[in-house]
This record gives sequence, C-alpha cells and structure tokens, in this order.
Amino acid sequence: MRDIKTKIKIPWVRSRDWLIKLVTDETCIYVIKRLLQALLTVFLASALSFFVMKFSPGDYIDTLRQNPKISPERIEEIRRQFGLDRTWWEQFLLWIKQIITKGDFGTSFVYQRPVASLIWERIPNTLLLAVASLIVTWAVAIPLGVIAAVQQNRATDKVLQVLSYAGQGFPSFITALFLLFVAQITTPLFPVGNITSLNHAELTWFGKILDVSWHILLPLIALSITSFAGLQRIMRGQLLDTLRQDYIQTARAKGLPENRVIYVHALRNAINPLITLLGFELASLLSGAFITENFFNWPGLGKLTLQAVLAKDQYLVMASLVMSAVLLIFGNLIADLMLKAADPRIRLEDL
Repeated sequence: MRDIKTKIKIPWVRSRDWLIKLVTDETCIYVIKRLLQALLTVFLASALSFFVMKFSPGDYIDTLRQNPKISPERIEEIRRQFGLDRTWWEQFLLWIKQIITKGDFGTSFVYQRPVASLIWERIPNTLLLAVASLIVTWAVAIPLGVIAAVQQNRATDKVLQVLSYAGQGFPSFITALFLLFVAQITTPLFPVGNITSLNHAELTWFGKILDVSWHILLPLIALSITSFAGLQRIMRGQLLDTLRQDYIQTARAKGLPENRVIYVHALRNAINPLITLLGFELASLLSGAFITENFFNWPGLGKLTLQAVLAKDQYLVMASLVMSAVLLIFGNLIADLMLKAADPRIRLEDL
C-alpha cells in the first residue's frame, strides 16, 4: 500500500518541483516584472493618446456637422451612441473598464466595426514588413560590417563606409519617394499598393509566397536602407574594438587560424551590443513602417492609424497606439532575453 501511495505522489511532487523551479527562475521573475511594468506603460500610453486627441481641435462629430444631409437629431444620436456626451474622464474610464472586463476596445466611428477586429487584421501586415526588414537588415549589415572591419582602411572598407554614410543621409521618406519614382518609370515591373495581386487566390502556395514577396520588395528596401547603414557602421566599430583586446592577441599568438580568431572569438563578443540595440531597432522599424505603409499603400497598422487620426476616430487611434506600445515593449523584452542567451555572464537584473 505504501508503494502505491508513493507512486501516486511522485508525479504530483515532480509537477510541484517543476512549478517551483519555474517560478523562482531568474528569467521567469524578470519576465513577470517586465510584464507588470508594461501594464503601467500601456496605461500611460493610452491616457496620453486619449488626452492628446481631446486637446486637439475638433472631433468626429464636427466632421459630421459639415455634411448637410445629416440632421442635428441624428448627430446627437451618434454622440450618445459612442458615449461622446459624457465627460472626458467618464469616456476614458469607461473605455478602460470595457477592455479589462470584456476585452472590448470600442467601436470605430468610421468603419462601424469593433476596433479589435480592425487592428488584428492589420497587425500581421505591419509585423511582416517590420520583421522581414529586421531579418534582411541583419543578414546584410552584419557580414558587411565584419568585412569592413577585416579590410580596415582598404578599398573595400572605404566603399562600404561611403555606402553607409549615403544610406544614413537619406531619410526613409526620401528613399520611399525615390523608389516610387523608380516604380513609376518601370511599371508594371514593381507593384505598388496592397499586399497581393488580384489573382492571388488562384495561385499555388509557392506562387502566393512569390506574390507577397514581390509586393513587399519596394517597402522592404525603403524601410531597411537607413537601418542597414547604421547597423553596418556599429558592427564595424565593435569588431575593430574587440580585435584590439588582449585575449584576441593571445589567441593569435597561440597560432589559431585567423578565421577562427575573428568568427569564433571576436565576433561573438562584438555582437552583444548589437543584440542590445535590437529592441530599439524594432522600435525604429515600427515607426518607419508607419511612414512606409502610407507611401506604398501597404495595408498595415500605420496606415490605419493615420486614417483614424485624420478622421478623429477616437477609439481606433487609442487602440492603435496601445498596440504599438505593446509591440515595442515585447521587442525590448525579446532583445534582453536574446542578450542573456548570447552571453550567460550577463545578469538580467542589471539590464
């Protein structure tokens, strides 16, 4: 009987020990702290966006008054329908209460649809553009930065430095305008507008991937050029500093191959500061994506937010900015966890 009880208790004890180990783990505690801090950040972001909207001149009702076909009675009915007849504090607290209790971000004034459904439709497109740009930027900038450092003061290094300075000298909207001009003179070679072609549903799965890739090409280039230029210069500088360290000279003195010294010992330590910048890089990509989306008519969160701001669509603007803040918070959290994984010597409490 005692053996049977022991066998019954063992799975429960193992589960309890695993749960205790998970809760007391440094990474888990750090993630929980960051998420709790994120709640305050998201609340402040929503409050700031709400009061900025309220302090700006005019509102959605004022745009309706300019339409002579809408009667004053109908305008008052719409005002009561969306709760705009309440005080500012009542509107904001009611909106927060709906999010906490029902997960309801309100109804869009313009689209007459739940705000959450509109945002969830657009977020994947924005993330696709931002993440693709992040992958392309790192895949190109890191190797070129390493080449520039290895070929310091040679012709290759000088050419790459000129390219990086030129890339940083052009803001993303100037690059976008230039690419739009290129698309116009080469039409229909480069598609502009939307994310897919009209016959997208009729294509095979591989054809659908190629179709989306072809449509994302110009926005991706416009979004990546500035980030690529800065990242390449940082990689070059970090690797040059690392190659001057004593332990690198010791590795060379031991007769290790130069490739092993550079790509195993030096690169691993030089890349840590770049991982720290990953969260800020994602933030800049998201803000840059907002500009790029409007230039290339990309159906993402940035384009939706701009349209909502112009139309004074209060709840849609607030929810869009809150989701942008959430994406940035998670981007910085992922960057910290990646930095910890790359260098176990780093303590998360010190980040």
